[in-house]
Amino acid sequence: MLYILLSVCCSVIVSVMLKLAKRYHVDMLQAITWNYSVAIALTWVIFRPHWVSLQSAPFANYAALGILLPSLFVILARSVRHTGIVRTDISQRLSLFIPIVAAYWIFGDQPGMLKITGIIIGFVAIFCSIPWGKSGGGSKSGFGAWLYLLIIFVGMGIIDILFKNVAAYKVIPYTTSLFIVFVLAFVVSFILLAIKIARGYTKFSFPHILIGWSLGIANFGNILFYIKAHQTLAKQPSTVFSAMNMGVIVLGTLIGLFVFKEKLSTLNKVGVFLALVSIIVITYSSY
Repeated sequence: MLYILLSVCCSVIVSVMLKLAKRYHVDMLQAITWNYSVAIALTWVIFRPHWVSLQSAPFANYAALGILLPSLFVILARSVRHTGIVRTDISQRLSLFIPIVAAYWIFGDQPGMLKITGIIIGFVAIFCSIPWGKSGGGSKSGFGAWLYLLIIFVGMGIIDILFKNVAAYKVIPYTTSLFIVFVLAFVVSFILLAIKIARGYTKFSFPHILIGWSLGIANFGNILFYIKAHQTLAKQPSTVFSAMNMGVIVLGTLIGLFVFKEKLSTLNKVGVFLALVSIIVITYSSY
């Protein structure tokens, strides 16, 4: 359970850093770019990816992930800034519905009534979590906040599907694929950053490298400890899955409410509770 706790803490630390970015005038594109540079280095040092022939590698999935990861990271940062840690974490964690629905429509998987019930509860949870009035940050209307949360929900779900497809491709070791994806994400974000600097929208800042590396360490720690948890509790995948998602929602909610004083309506609090119920129901139905 220690690995699960560490993974949860790393995930929430990322959200906290994104929340603090506005206060300290952090250029998120610079931070996100250097975040992937340290992810590349840590993947190389810790996972020691094995190099095999990439002739038949799933390059379409690699390319899609290389574009989606940095793009969604930017949206994630804006969502945390404008809607708060609590709502963003709920939307991110409940994106697990997307691959479940995709399994039904694309692969013909037949979900049982219990899983369908969990999905329905999850959608109600997302509906309840939306700040229909003013957001926790007070700078976005309900519609603007709703749009950020929707993009995260769908985007994270698509990323989950792509990573599952990559993991299912046994010819290339998963850690090798992960390394390639991080390289592509760094290249994409670096190109976007270079364009932004060339157009005079921002200036290169060395402190942003340090901020990005810190963000990258926390982000990579989330992945590393999650994998370690699955390896340690290989016969209890449901425990890892449910504890990880519920842990992020609970810890994120506590920090959002008591540290950043985020305002949640009664309906939003119901959404947090329903999100936890949904994860429990789906986990139980899946295993």
